[in-house]
Amino acid sequence: MSILSTIRAELPLILIAATLVVVQSVGVPASGIAGGAVFLWLLIVMIWAAGGVLHHAESVAERLGEPLGTLILTLAVVGIEVALIASVMLSGDGSPTLARDTMFAVVMIVLNFLTGLSLLLGALRFGEQNYNLAGARSFLSVLLPLAVFSLMLPAYTTSNWSPSFSDFQALFFSIITFAMYGVFLLMQTVRHRGYFTEPQEPQVPDHVHAMHATWVHAVLMIATLLPIVLLSKTLTKYVNSGLDMLGLPAALGGVLIAMIVLVPEGASAIRAARHNRLQRAINLCLGAALSTIGLTVPVVLGIGAWMGHDVILGLTPVNQIMLALSLITAVLTFGTQRTNVLHGAIHIVLFLAYLALIFAP
Repeated sequence: MSILSTIRAELPLILIAATLVVVQSVGVPASGIAGGAVFLWLLIVMIWAAGGVLHHAESVAERLGEPLGTLILTLAVVGIEVALIASVMLSGDGSPTLARDTMFAVVMIVLNFLTGLSLLLGALRFGEQNYNLAGARSFLSVLLPLAVFSLMLPAYTTSNWSPSFSDFQALFFSIITFAMYGVFLLMQTVRHRGYFTEPQEPQVPDHVHAMHATWVHAVLMIATLLPIVLLSKTLTKYVNSGLDMLGLPAALGGVLIAMIVLVPEGASAIRAARHNRLQRAINLCLGAALSTIGLTVPVVLGIGAWMGHDVILGLTPVNQIMLALSLITAVLTFGTQRTNVLHGAIHIVLFLAYLALIFAP
Protein backbone atom coordinates (compact mmCIF):
# COMPACT_ATOMS: atom_id res chain seq x y z
CA MET A 1 0.00 0.00 0.00
CA SER A 2 1.14 3.54 -0.74
CA ILE A 3 1.51 6.10 2.03
CA LEU A 4 -1.45 8.04 0.64
CA SER A 5 -3.66 4.93 0.64
CA THR A 6 -2.62 4.14 4.21
CA ILE A 7 -3.44 7.67 5.36
CA ARG A 8 -6.82 7.52 3.61
CA ALA A 9 -7.62 4.14 5.19
CA GLU A 10 -6.66 5.33 8.69
CA LEU A 11 -8.29 8.76 8.42
CA PRO A 12 -10.85 7.93 11.16
CA LEU A 13 -8.00 7.17 13.59
CA ILE A 14 -6.11 10.32 12.61
CA LEU A 15 -9.13 12.59 13.03
CA ILE A 16 -10.32 11.19 16.34
CA ALA A 17 -6.78 11.18 17.77
CA ALA A 18 -6.36 14.83 16.73
CA THR A 19 -9.75 15.69 18.25
CA LEU A 20 -8.75 14.02 21.53
CA VAL A 21 -5.49 15.98 21.65
CA VAL A 22 -7.32 19.28 21.06
CA VAL A 23 -9.98 18.54 23.67
CA GLN A 24 -7.44 17.48 26.30
CA SER A 25 -4.91 20.28 25.70
CA VAL A 26 -6.92 23.31 24.56
CA GLY A 27 -10.42 22.69 25.84
CA VAL A 28 -13.69 23.30 24.02
CA PRO A 29 -16.68 25.60 24.57
CA ALA A 30 -19.54 23.95 26.42
CA SER A 31 -22.47 26.17 25.48
CA GLY A 32 -23.88 28.42 22.79
CA ILE A 33 -23.50 27.98 19.05
CA ALA A 34 -19.83 27.05 19.40
CA GLY A 35 -20.73 24.37 21.95
CA GLY A 36 -23.37 22.96 19.60
CA ALA A 37 -20.86 22.83 16.75
CA VAL A 38 -18.33 21.01 18.97
CA PHE A 39 -20.98 18.49 20.02
CA LEU A 40 -21.91 17.82 16.38
CA TRP A 41 -18.25 17.39 15.44
CA LEU A 42 -17.62 14.98 18.32
CA LEU A 43 -20.67 12.93 17.35
CA ILE A 44 -19.67 12.68 13.67
CA VAL A 45 -16.01 11.87 14.39
CA MET A 46 -16.87 9.23 17.01
CA ILE A 47 -19.32 7.45 14.70
CA TRP A 48 -16.81 7.62 11.82
CA ALA A 49 -14.08 6.23 14.06
CA ALA A 50 -16.45 3.43 15.11
CA GLY A 51 -16.59 2.47 11.45
CA GLY A 52 -12.80 2.28 11.45
CA VAL A 53 -12.92 -0.02 14.49
CA LEU A 54 -15.42 -2.23 12.65
CA HIS A 55 -13.10 -2.52 9.63
CA HIS A 56 -10.14 -3.67 11.73
CA ALA A 57 -12.33 -6.00 13.82
CA GLU A 58 -13.68 -7.66 10.68
CA SER A 59 -10.12 -8.04 9.38
CA VAL A 60 -9.00 -9.72 12.61
CA ALA A 61 -12.07 -11.97 12.62
CA GLU A 62 -11.40 -12.98 9.01
CA ARG A 63 -7.85 -14.00 9.86
CA LEU A 64 -8.52 -15.74 13.20
CA GLY A 65 -11.97 -17.16 12.53
CA GLU A 66 -14.62 -17.78 15.15
CA PRO A 67 -14.80 -17.40 18.08
CA LEU A 68 -11.46 -15.59 18.53
CA GLY A 69 -12.27 -12.81 16.09
CA THR A 70 -15.44 -11.69 17.82
CA LEU A 71 -13.92 -12.27 21.25
CA ILE A 72 -11.13 -9.78 20.52
CA LEU A 73 -13.64 -7.10 19.48
CA THR A 74 -15.82 -7.76 22.54
CA LEU A 75 -12.94 -7.67 25.02
CA ALA A 76 -11.50 -4.54 23.40
CA VAL A 77 -14.78 -2.61 23.66
CA VAL A 78 -15.73 -3.85 27.13
CA GLY A 79 -12.18 -3.63 28.47
CA ILE A 80 -11.82 0.03 27.54
CA GLU A 81 -15.35 0.70 28.85
CA VAL A 82 -14.32 -0.80 32.20
CA ALA A 83 -11.16 1.31 32.15
CA LEU A 84 -13.29 4.42 31.64
CA ILE A 85 -15.51 3.55 34.62
CA ALA A 86 -12.44 2.86 36.73
CA SER A 87 -10.81 6.17 35.79
CA VAL A 88 -13.98 8.10 36.67
CA MET A 89 -14.24 6.30 40.01
CA LEU A 90 -10.59 6.92 40.84
CA SER A 91 -10.94 10.62 39.99
CA GLY A 92 -13.83 10.91 42.45
CA ASP A 93 -16.22 12.23 39.76
CA GLY A 94 -18.42 9.16 39.58
CA SER A 95 -21.60 8.56 41.54
CA PRO A 96 -22.05 5.36 43.61
CA THR A 97 -24.46 4.07 40.94
CA LEU A 98 -22.12 4.69 37.97
CA ALA A 99 -21.10 1.06 37.47
CA ARG A 100 -24.65 -0.21 38.00
CA ASP A 101 -26.21 2.21 35.54
CA THR A 102 -23.52 1.54 32.94
CA MET A 103 -23.81 -2.24 33.22
CA PHE A 104 -27.59 -2.13 33.06
CA ALA A 105 -27.61 0.19 30.03
CA VAL A 106 -25.11 -1.97 28.15
CA VAL A 107 -26.96 -5.20 28.99
CA MET A 108 -30.32 -3.78 27.89
CA ILE A 109 -28.86 -2.37 24.67
CA VAL A 110 -27.03 -5.51 23.57
CA LEU A 111 -29.55 -8.02 24.93
CA ASN A 112 -32.59 -6.31 23.43
CA PHE A 113 -31.79 -3.59 20.88
CA LEU A 114 -28.76 -5.07 19.12
CA THR A 115 -29.90 -8.68 19.47
CA GLY A 116 -33.43 -7.81 18.39
CA LEU A 117 -32.30 -5.74 15.40
CA SER A 118 -29.88 -8.48 14.28
CA LEU A 119 -32.56 -11.17 14.52
CA LEU A 120 -35.18 -8.98 12.83
CA LEU A 121 -33.04 -7.89 9.86
CA GLY A 122 -31.61 -11.38 9.40
CA ALA A 123 -35.07 -12.95 9.45
CA LEU A 124 -36.48 -10.38 7.02
CA ARG A 125 -33.77 -11.41 4.55
CA PHE A 126 -33.62 -15.16 5.11
CA GLY A 127 -36.93 -16.07 6.78
CA GLU A 128 -35.37 -18.28 9.45
CA GLN A 129 -31.77 -18.52 10.58
CA ASN A 130 -29.76 -21.28 12.24
CA TYR A 131 -27.16 -20.90 14.98
CA ASN A 132 -25.23 -23.16 17.32
CA LEU A 133 -27.61 -23.91 20.18
CA ALA A 134 -24.85 -25.12 22.52
CA GLY A 135 -23.01 -21.80 22.19
CA ALA A 136 -26.06 -19.62 22.91
CA ARG A 137 -27.00 -21.76 25.92
CA SER A 138 -23.43 -21.52 27.24
CA PHE A 139 -23.58 -17.72 27.12
CA LEU A 140 -26.95 -17.61 28.88
CA SER A 141 -26.07 -20.23 31.52
CA VAL A 142 -23.28 -17.94 32.77
CA LEU A 143 -25.02 -14.61 32.10
CA LEU A 144 -28.12 -15.51 34.17
CA PRO A 145 -26.42 -16.08 37.56
CA LEU A 146 -23.89 -13.27 37.07
CA ALA A 147 -26.63 -10.76 36.21
CA VAL A 148 -28.70 -11.80 39.23
CA PHE A 149 -25.69 -11.80 41.56
CA SER A 150 -24.52 -8.38 40.39
CA LEU A 151 -27.63 -6.34 39.65
CA MET A 152 -30.48 -7.90 41.66
CA LEU A 153 -29.13 -9.66 44.76
CA PRO A 154 -27.54 -6.53 46.35
CA ALA A 155 -31.01 -4.98 46.61
CA TYR A 156 -32.10 -7.79 48.98
CA THR A 157 -29.07 -8.48 51.18
CA THR A 158 -29.33 -7.21 54.77
CA SER A 159 -25.64 -6.79 55.66
CA ASN A 160 -25.68 -3.20 54.34
CA TRP A 161 -28.24 -0.44 54.66
CA SER A 162 -27.84 0.42 50.96
CA PRO A 163 -28.36 -1.89 47.94
CA SER A 164 -24.67 -2.81 47.93
CA PHE A 165 -22.48 -5.66 49.14
CA SER A 166 -20.71 -5.82 52.48
CA ASP A 167 -16.91 -6.24 52.43
CA PHE A 168 -17.13 -10.04 52.69
CA GLN A 169 -19.87 -10.23 50.06
CA ALA A 170 -17.94 -7.93 47.71
CA LEU A 171 -14.83 -10.14 47.98
CA PHE A 172 -16.81 -13.36 47.55
CA PHE A 173 -18.83 -12.23 44.53
CA SER A 174 -15.81 -10.58 42.89
CA ILE A 175 -13.93 -13.88 43.06
CA ILE A 176 -16.75 -16.07 41.78
CA THR A 177 -17.67 -13.58 39.03
CA PHE A 178 -14.10 -13.48 37.75
CA ALA A 179 -13.75 -17.26 38.12
CA MET A 180 -16.98 -18.04 36.24
CA TYR A 181 -16.05 -15.67 33.44
CA GLY A 182 -12.55 -17.19 33.26
CA VAL A 183 -13.97 -20.72 33.01
CA PHE A 184 -16.32 -19.56 30.24
CA LEU A 185 -13.43 -18.02 28.25
CA LEU A 186 -11.46 -21.26 28.64
CA MET A 187 -14.40 -23.23 27.26
CA GLN A 188 -15.03 -20.73 24.43
CA THR A 189 -11.44 -20.55 23.21
CA VAL A 190 -9.97 -23.98 24.05
CA ARG A 191 -12.17 -26.86 25.10
CA HIS A 192 -15.39 -26.25 23.15
CA ARG A 193 -14.59 -23.79 20.39
CA GLY A 194 -17.01 -25.63 18.11
CA TYR A 195 -19.96 -24.41 20.22
CA PHE A 196 -19.32 -20.87 18.96
CA THR A 197 -18.83 -21.46 15.24
CA GLU A 198 -21.42 -21.28 12.47
CA PRO A 199 -23.46 -24.48 12.07
CA GLN A 200 -23.41 -23.95 8.29
CA GLU A 201 -21.61 -21.85 5.72
CA PRO A 202 -23.08 -18.33 5.26
CA GLN A 203 -25.18 -17.92 2.12
CA VAL A 204 -23.66 -14.51 1.43
CA PRO A 205 -19.85 -14.16 1.32
CA ASP A 206 -18.44 -11.72 3.83
CA HIS A 207 -14.76 -11.10 3.07
CA VAL A 208 -12.98 -8.04 4.36
CA HIS A 209 -9.60 -8.70 2.72
CA ALA A 210 -7.27 -7.66 5.55
CA MET A 211 -4.59 -5.25 4.35
CA HIS A 212 -2.09 -5.68 7.22
CA ALA A 213 -0.79 -8.38 9.50
CA THR A 214 -3.29 -9.59 12.10
CA TRP A 215 -1.43 -7.95 15.00
CA VAL A 216 -1.35 -4.63 13.12
CA HIS A 217 -5.13 -4.68 12.65
CA ALA A 218 -5.57 -5.57 16.35
CA VAL A 219 -3.35 -2.66 17.46
CA LEU A 220 -5.09 -0.22 15.10
CA MET A 221 -8.50 -1.42 16.35
CA ILE A 222 -7.59 -0.72 19.99
CA ALA A 223 -5.88 2.56 19.03
CA THR A 224 -9.10 3.73 17.36
CA LEU A 225 -11.33 2.49 20.18
CA LEU A 226 -9.42 4.23 22.95
CA PRO A 227 -10.09 7.84 21.80
CA ILE A 228 -13.78 6.98 21.29
CA VAL A 229 -14.16 5.95 24.91
CA LEU A 230 -12.00 8.79 26.26
CA LEU A 231 -14.03 11.34 24.30
CA SER A 232 -17.31 9.80 25.45
CA LYS A 233 -16.78 11.45 28.85
CA THR A 234 -16.55 14.85 27.13
CA LEU A 235 -19.54 14.05 24.94
CA THR A 236 -21.51 13.10 28.06
CA LYS A 237 -21.18 16.68 29.35
CA TYR A 238 -22.71 18.05 26.16
CA VAL A 239 -25.44 15.41 26.17
CA ASN A 240 -26.31 16.09 29.82
CA SER A 241 -26.45 19.86 29.29
CA GLY A 242 -28.63 19.34 26.23
CA LEU A 243 -30.94 17.01 28.15
CA ASP A 244 -31.24 19.61 30.92
CA MET A 245 -32.16 22.30 28.41
CA LEU A 246 -34.79 20.04 26.82
CA GLY A 247 -36.12 18.79 30.16
CA LEU A 248 -35.33 15.14 29.34
CA PRO A 249 -34.34 12.53 31.98
CA ALA A 250 -30.63 12.40 32.85
CA ALA A 251 -30.56 8.58 32.55
CA LEU A 252 -31.03 8.98 28.80
CA GLY A 253 -27.52 10.44 28.53
CA GLY A 254 -25.88 7.22 29.70
CA VAL A 255 -27.90 5.23 27.19
CA LEU A 256 -26.85 7.51 24.31
CA ILE A 257 -23.17 7.34 25.25
CA ALA A 258 -23.33 3.56 25.71
CA MET A 259 -24.89 3.19 22.26
CA ILE A 260 -22.11 5.24 20.67
CA VAL A 261 -19.44 3.13 22.40
CA LEU A 262 -21.24 -0.04 21.26
CA VAL A 263 -21.50 1.06 17.60
CA PRO A 264 -18.58 -1.17 16.44
CA GLU A 265 -20.04 -4.30 17.99
CA GLY A 266 -23.59 -3.42 16.97
CA ALA A 267 -22.68 -2.72 13.35
CA SER A 268 -20.63 -5.92 13.17
CA ALA A 269 -23.45 -8.00 14.68
CA ILE A 270 -26.09 -6.58 12.32
CA ARG A 271 -23.83 -7.07 9.33
CA ALA A 272 -23.15 -10.68 10.33
CA ALA A 273 -26.88 -11.43 10.72
CA ARG A 274 -27.63 -9.92 7.31
CA HIS A 275 -24.97 -12.19 5.83
CA ASN A 276 -26.58 -15.21 7.49
CA ARG A 277 -23.81 -15.52 10.07
CA LEU A 278 -26.12 -15.48 13.06
CA GLN A 279 -23.70 -17.27 15.37
CA ARG A 280 -21.24 -14.41 14.99
CA ALA A 281 -23.98 -11.92 15.85
CA ILE A 282 -24.85 -13.99 18.94
CA ASN A 283 -21.18 -14.19 19.96
CA LEU A 284 -20.97 -10.40 19.80
CA CYS A 285 -24.25 -9.53 21.52
CA LEU A 286 -24.35 -12.13 24.29
CA GLY A 287 -20.58 -11.90 24.66
CA ALA A 288 -20.77 -8.16 25.25
CA ALA A 289 -23.44 -8.56 27.94
CA LEU A 290 -21.47 -11.30 29.69
CA SER A 291 -18.11 -9.52 29.42
CA THR A 292 -19.56 -6.27 30.76
CA ILE A 293 -20.61 -7.96 34.00
CA GLY A 294 -17.69 -10.40 34.20
CA LEU A 295 -15.07 -7.65 33.92
CA THR A 296 -16.85 -4.68 35.52
CA VAL A 297 -17.97 -6.21 38.83
CA PRO A 298 -14.55 -7.36 40.13
CA VAL A 299 -12.90 -4.08 39.06
CA VAL A 300 -15.43 -1.65 40.56
CA LEU A 301 -15.84 -3.63 43.78
CA GLY A 302 -12.05 -3.72 44.16
CA ILE A 303 -11.78 0.03 43.59
CA GLY A 304 -14.68 0.68 45.96
CA ALA A 305 -13.04 -1.39 48.73
CA TRP A 306 -9.65 0.30 48.16
CA MET A 307 -11.14 3.82 48.27
CA GLY A 308 -13.58 3.00 51.06
CA HIS A 309 -16.60 3.97 48.93
CA ASP A 310 -19.94 2.22 48.67
CA VAL A 311 -20.64 0.85 45.20
CA ILE A 312 -24.41 0.57 44.71
CA LEU A 313 -25.18 -2.34 42.40
CA GLY A 314 -28.78 -3.26 43.22
CA LEU A 315 -31.31 -2.08 40.61
CA THR A 316 -34.60 -0.41 41.40
CA PRO A 317 -37.65 -2.75 41.45
CA VAL A 318 -38.83 -1.58 38.01
CA ASN A 319 -35.42 -2.19 36.44
CA GLN A 320 -35.18 -5.57 38.15
CA ILE A 321 -38.39 -6.59 36.42
CA MET A 322 -37.07 -5.37 33.06
CA LEU A 323 -33.79 -7.23 33.53
CA ALA A 324 -35.54 -10.45 34.56
CA LEU A 325 -37.96 -10.20 31.63
CA SER A 326 -35.09 -9.62 29.20
CA LEU A 327 -33.14 -12.63 30.50
CA ILE A 328 -36.19 -14.92 30.40
CA THR A 329 -37.01 -13.77 26.86
CA ALA A 330 -33.42 -14.40 25.76
CA VAL A 331 -33.61 -17.95 27.15
CA LEU A 332 -36.84 -18.56 25.21
CA THR A 333 -35.48 -16.94 22.03
CA PHE A 334 -32.40 -19.12 22.02
CA GLY A 335 -34.23 -22.24 23.17
CA THR A 336 -34.46 -23.68 19.67
CA GLN A 337 -32.02 -23.74 16.77
CA ARG A 338 -33.95 -21.39 14.49
CA THR A 339 -34.96 -17.76 14.89
CA ASN A 340 -37.55 -15.72 13.02
CA VAL A 341 -39.04 -12.23 12.77
CA LEU A 342 -41.10 -12.65 15.95
CA HIS A 343 -38.03 -13.19 18.13
CA GLY A 344 -36.40 -10.02 16.88
CA ALA A 345 -39.59 -7.98 17.24
CA ILE A 346 -40.06 -9.06 20.87
CA HIS A 347 -36.56 -7.94 21.86
CA ILE A 348 -37.07 -4.59 20.13
CA VAL A 349 -40.32 -4.11 22.07
CA LEU A 350 -38.51 -4.84 25.35
CA PHE A 351 -35.91 -2.20 24.50
CA LEU A 352 -38.64 0.34 23.68
CA ALA A 353 -40.28 -0.46 27.04
CA TYR A 354 -36.93 0.16 28.75
CA LEU A 355 -36.67 3.57 27.05
CA ALA A 356 -40.29 4.41 27.90
CA LEU A 357 -39.62 3.72 31.59
CA ILE A 358 -36.66 6.10 31.49
CA PHE A 359 -39.00 8.89 30.37
CA ALA A 360 -41.85 7.84 32.70
CA PRO A 361 -40.49 5.81 35.62
